Amino acid sequence: MAKIGNSGDRLVRRLGQLYVGLTLYGVSMALMVEASLGLDPWDVFHQGLSRLTGASIGTVTIAVGALVLLLWIPLRQRPGLGTVSNVVVIGLAVDLALALLPTVEALPTRIGFLVAGILLNGMATGLYIGARLGPGPRDGLMTGYVARRPHRSLRLVRTVIELAVLAIGFVLGGQVGIGTVAYALAIGPLVHAFIPMFTVPPAQPVPPARPDPVSQPDPVP
Repeated sequence: MAKIGNSGDRLVRRLGQLYVGLTLYGVSMALMVEASLGLDPWDVFHQGLSRLTGASIGTVTIAVGALVLLLWIPLRQRPGLGTVSNVVVIGLAVDLALALLPTVEALPTRIGFLVAGILLNGMATGLYIGARLGPGPRDGLMTGYVARRPHRSLRLVRTVIELAVLAIGFVLGGQVGIGTVAYALAIGPLVHAFIPMFTVPPAQPVPPARPDPVSQPDPVP
């Protein structure tokens, strides 16, 4: 069973970065929800389930994350602290942010919320992935599946999964719109820029002390 991202080096910084990133990810979701211009595929699915069940979108996000995490078992992947935290913290953060954010109606303000949400989502992803404490349950599902079936394309697997949850979410009443397209076009370049920026490098091992040649005895002839 593969262990993911639980190294102990620079732990304080990594933990702080993880939880800041997950919290900001929830805020980015809330901004896009309030913009009402379309969500990313998984959040279309979350919103559709929320409207179907009457549960908050944060509660649905936690429940879906936990169910996806169960799918890791046959893939023989072991979640890291960041994986489990992802399931809980993002859902709590999005509900809290939705309670605090104002409801906006003017189109320029909604566009501003959408742009801010997409940018913040990319930065938040870079923060929590860069902490090296485990991927999110949805990302781990995709990478774990491809690791077990290396002949499959990660890009294709991700596309199929996200199109499936997008379609189901749309049928359930999740909002698809220009924001969905904007997210799809922007998130790849944003994550590509932010992950290297925020990745915490492993601590360099301390090299062994070199012997002092002065203190060494002369070699025996």
